Amino acid sequence: QVQLVESGGGLVQAGGSLRLSCAASGRTFSNYAMGWFRQAPGKEREFVAAIMWSTSSTRYADSVKGRYAISRDNAKSTVYLQMNSLKPEDTAVYYCAARKYVVADDSRAYDYWGQGTQVAVSS
Repeated sequence: QVQLVESGGGLVQAGGSLRLSCAASGRTFSNYAMGWFRQAPGKEREFVAAIMWSTSSTRYADSVKGRYAISRDNAKSTVYLQMNSLKPEDTAVYYCAARKYVVADDSRAYDYWGQGTQVAVSS
């Protein structure tokens, strides 16, 4: 049974940084793509970043390019999202997700989801 557990959210001032973690368990993820999505109140869930576990190839939403960085630690089966230069509009619940074989920016393409972690950025 696949389990994804996010952590690292919190309240930060604009311009600050946070690092989110997604601990994955339940199977071998070497042929999986891992994605981060976010959902703000009253808005649809949107793609943030994704990484291919085997190759470390990455993809980012335009809104976070140059500010966010996704990475993974094979030994810990953990995916990270380093978020820098945070803005109030980055406030959302951030979700980790997994799907096989290729990265995708459509949330409907992902099969497994974590419970989410809240990120709040004050101005």
